[in-house]
Amino acid sequence: MKLAYYPGCSLSSTGIEFGMSAPVLAKALGLELWEIPEWNCCGSSSAHVTDHNLALALPARNLAIAEEAGLDVVVPCAACYARLKAAEAAVRSSRRTKEEIEKIIDRKYEAKITVRSLLDIIYTEIGPAKIREKVLRPLEGLRVAAYYGCLLVRPPKVAQFEDPENPVSMDRLLSAAGAEPVDWGYKTECCGGGHPTISPEFGLKILKPIYEEARYAGADCFVTACPMCFTNLDMRQKEVGKQHGTVYNLPVFYITELLGLALGFEARELGINRHLVNALPLLKHKGLLHPVKGGRE
Repeated sequence: MKLAYYPGCSLSSTGIEFGMSAPVLAKALGLELWEIPEWNCCGSSSAHVTDHNLALALPARNLAIAEEAGLDVVVPCAACYARLKAAEAAVRSSRRTKEEIEKIIDRKYEAKITVRSLLDIIYTEIGPAKIREKVLRPLEGLRVAAYYGCLLVRPPKVAQFEDPENPVSMDRLLSAAGAEPVDWGYKTECCGGGHPTISPEFGLKILKPIYEEARYAGADCFVTACPMCFTNLDMRQKEVGKQHGTVYNLPVFYITELLGLALGFEARELGINRHLVNALPLLKHKGLLHPVKGGRE
């Protein structure tokens, strides 16, 4: 299956572990990723609080290039996915918007192709059964809190990604890989986005119940498909714990890292050794760092 690949800015910076593990896993699953040439930033949260048409034009330019190649677009980053889906929906719903955006980007964009998240592609096109067949290192004994955040699932009419209140795709993929997803109620709670940075007093309050609920549910770790969620959960954990006199010690993983580990790749080639909350002791304790006979290259 060939797809136009939009990595976005964070996959080479704050979300570099996602940028390392996503292409590795995709290749192992038989997905051919064609990186959109000369792609530009989607604008993320900055553009749509500045100028409405700019917020649509930035992602639309990338989509227009993919459309010229005749390929649907796959996006690992949840924030980029939300912006590209917003542009797709806006152009499909209004001829006037379409004409305005085409004038700004100076190229045709008909919104005939479809934007999909990498999680959706792995769950829908590959599926848990195929994942189960490919597992070389079962994630047995690893209790995971699947954390979807808000940008993958909201607003539902734009995101078009399963149940916005209780998504299950990540849970089922992790279960197929041998892990044990915990039942918890904070799957789609907002991580605070940029607030833990620009308004820590407010942002850290948002994060505390997420840590508390995951620990109460018995999770060993978080798993996400969003670089913003990953950064907040990983970077702010020690700070929130210190405020409340506790140590959470809950490593955070990208879904592509854990599936890659299950398929036999080594932790370092997936970026797992780069996390702020050190994930290696947990994986060693669970017996998940052992070399795999016939492992992936």
